[in-house]
Amino acid sequence: MSWAVDPEGIRYTLNTLYDRYRLPLFIVENGIGLDEAPDENGKIDDPFRVRYLEAHLKQVHEAILDGVNVMGYLWWGPIDVVSAGTGEMKKRYGFVYVDRHNDGTGTLERSLKNSYERYKEIIASNGEVLLEK
Repeated sequence: MSWAVDPEGIRYTLNTLYDRYRLPLFIVENGIGLDEAPDENGKIDDPFRVRYLEAHLKQVHEAILDGVNVMGYLWWGPIDVVSAGTGEMKKRYGFVYVDRHNDGTGTLERSLKNSYERYKEIIASNGEVLLEK
């Protein structure tokens, strides 16, 4: 989608806000919209989303080590959603693919993307798997 990706920016922002307000922070929207479709086997391999997620969560970890009180992190959005601004499905944000297209066609069936499994591993380990690399 030609958007800038700046994982270090989340650390910078967390530090700036915490230094200014000295209140716990909760990230309620972080994610990336990608133009993607299932392959011939119905699977969606989304390595860019996985790298985006991992890079940003590593920077959140660094902010915590800096002393920032981060209460939590939520991905935007966990399931592909219709864009509020454009009404499109082209920009897919979720870990769960929804079979819906810009022209309104599709079955609305859901399928898990590879990023779903990675996020599940990260959550189950409380982020420890991110520190293994």
